[in-house]
Amino acid sequence: MTRFAAAFAKPRPALVAFITGGDGDTAANLDALVAGGADVIELGMPFTDPMADGPAIQAANLRSLAKGTTTADLFGIAAAFRERHPDTPLVLMGYANPMTIRGADWFAAECAKAGVDGVICVDIPSEEDPELGPALRAAGVDLIRLATPTTDAARLPDVLNGAGGFLYYVSVAGITGMQQAAQASIDDAVARLKAATDLPVAVGFGVRTPAQAADIAKVADGVVVGSAFIDIIAEHGDAAAAHVEAFTRSLADAIHGAKEIAA
Repeated sequence: MTRFAAAFAKPRPALVAFITGGDGDTAANLDALVAGGADVIELGMPFTDPMADGPAIQAANLRSLAKGTTTADLFGIAAAFRERHPDTPLVLMGYANPMTIRGADWFAAECAKAGVDGVICVDIPSEEDPELGPALRAAGVDLIRLATPTTDAARLPDVLNGAGGFLYYVSVAGITGMQQAAQASIDDAVARLKAATDLPVAVGFGVRTPAQAADIAKVADGVVVGSAFIDIIAEHGDAAAAHVEAFTRSLADAIHGAKEIAA
């Protein structure tokens, strides 16, 4: 059983937590996420043009890059995390340039070596899967695909083809951290996606509070929270870990205590 399968096989929805690599004390913050009850962790790869991200994560990218964070540093952070936490799924999330500039085979091999379970590449759509997908799958790394409110029935099979780990439903047609979709639209979308795939469906973008997360967790297999963590790190800097852990626990309690996942 893969780490993803184990995380989503629990009899409750999963908390998927995102932070940007190299922003603040990343190792301490990753440990805090695990201690607080995060089930899956996404580690953002800093990039100069994070087109899907709102102001909070844009600022985190700039803080990380200003410190000189490199792709090699990200793999070092990932490998050290895997040594400390052998069972928690770890996803690298980012953009095509850092993932492909040295070649897809190199990137996939480094992911496998560092113990990375999955990759989310925001700006390589399913139609361009050959750019990265075959190399990742050959290395045993899941390519996690994004579905959005505009992913219609005609395109959804292409999105799902070659996808692994879980399906990430971007609940708003916009950038991270700025707004949340109406719950009714999330309910409808999750039902439609779950009818089309056996992959777990995790919902993100605009989720900032335990109450919001709990509502989504009543229908989804997982809830993704990112910008709210980034705000804590921006406020507390290298001393953020205790605050990250406390907020993680509040989210995990809300999500794990939500109703049984709808069939």
